[in-house]
Amino acid sequence: MLRPSIRAMVLMVVLDVLCVGAGMGVPIFCIALGFPAGWAIAVAVARRRTAVHEVLRNVLFLSVLSVLPTLLMMLAIWGPMFLKLFDPAVDVGRVGIPMWLFEAKASFIGWHVLMIVISPFLQLLTTIFAAYLALCRITAQRESGTEEPTEAP
Repeated sequence: MLRPSIRAMVLMVVLDVLCVGAGMGVPIFCIALGFPAGWAIAVAVARRRTAVHEVLRNVLFLSVLSVLPTLLMMLAIWGPMFLKLFDPAVDVGRVGIPMWLFEAKASFIGWHVLMIVISPFLQLLTTIFAAYLALCRITAQRESGTEEPTEAP
């Protein structure tokens, strides 16, 4: 199993914090960060020239590892607010969550599911998709014999 370098992990956490801050707690930029992260993961894994199943396993492992900072930050940001759902003194319709469903409580729950569960999953999907595209490009270059140093776009 390929172990990520400390420098790469620190860089991912710093970029992830910046993306969460730029989105003001909404991880839209974290989802977009999945594209360059996936590309970089695929390039790093493909340099080792191991068997295909090892490459795929390493890409999946590193992709999940790259999403963990987003998941932890979303839990830290939105998790305590979710506890307001169980406080009878709090009107969940007035806490500042977008009311996109017909009922305030359903919108409140839906927003937290979106922020804590779906957004990190979307980041994982973008990371894996970008890694897949990079691996396709690297494989095509190796088969044609025109292998060049592949960098993130």
